[in-house]
Amino acid sequence: MTFNLALTPDQVKNAVEAIKMNKPVYAEILDFYGRIFEAQEMSKGRIQIQPLQISPEMRTVKAREKFSLIEIKEFLFDDIEAGKLFFFICNLAKEANPQLAADAETILQAADNVIKPGELFSGLLNGEDTLYQKIAGELEIADTTLGFISYNSLKPSLSVCADQLSSYLNEEEPWLKGYCPICGSPPVLSILKDGGDRSLICSFCWHPWSVKRVFCPFCENRDGQTLHYFYNEDEKEFRVDLCDNCKKYLKALDSRETERTIYPPLEQISSLHLDYKAKERGYESGFQPR
Repeated sequence: MTFNLALTPDQVKNAVEAIKMNKPVYAEILDFYGRIFEAQEMSKGRIQIQPLQISPEMRTVKAREKFSLIEIKEFLFDDIEAGKLFFFICNLAKEANPQLAADAETILQAADNVIKPGELFSGLLNGEDTLYQKIAGELEIADTTLGFISYNSLKPSLSVCADQLSSYLNEEEPWLKGYCPICGSPPVLSILKDGGDRSLICSFCWHPWSVKRVFCPFCENRDGQTLHYFYNEDEKEFRVDLCDNCKKYLKALDSRETERTIYPPLEQISSLHLDYKAKERGYESGFQPR
């Protein structure tokens, strides 16, 4: 089965239900994230942003020096669509666990007063952690809640922007680095496709790119003696790649081992138990969850 980063909301819903059947322990969290993913895919079709322009000269320099096409702060976003998602996710979070629900209720009450979603979106792209800490402190909520809602509100715009920028990538010049060719972020997931080809999925804009099969994206280690993995016999489509050089791990999904529809954001959420197992073995994730 091939993977897809652009499913219809109904396809996302069906993908959620398929995983819930196999992993009922994830039912509650998948119901929550599934509705977010459905709303994000619906939002993508309404995103209106002008494509970023990169001159041929700049594109040549970036390709030669192995620089990503843009920095995160350069992403454009549809403020209206992101704002709609912000309030949707806040209202959805009111049905979640007590702490998240309480924080979401506080955020809604402070919207357009203490909180201006547009400022949060710009602050996230510009790495203004102090802005999030300041607002969270004033409202006595977790800054991680603000970050989670803001990022997931922006995510459709990020994906559309990344897709537009991908036209500047040259397939004849393979990007074999461990960081995203669009924005420079580390991968969140590895996908093995037909023929054994390997792709990495960006943890920020979710752009996929191809890399070598034996390769640690976090330290570029290619020594097969220090690269290994573990997996569970009950879910052969998943494995966790481990690097003894940098002690980082990356979850991998083998699309050849399953017939269900693969939607990477959903696979990341429905495999959290593998993160715990990797950390128990002394390895750390190569990216920071949002």
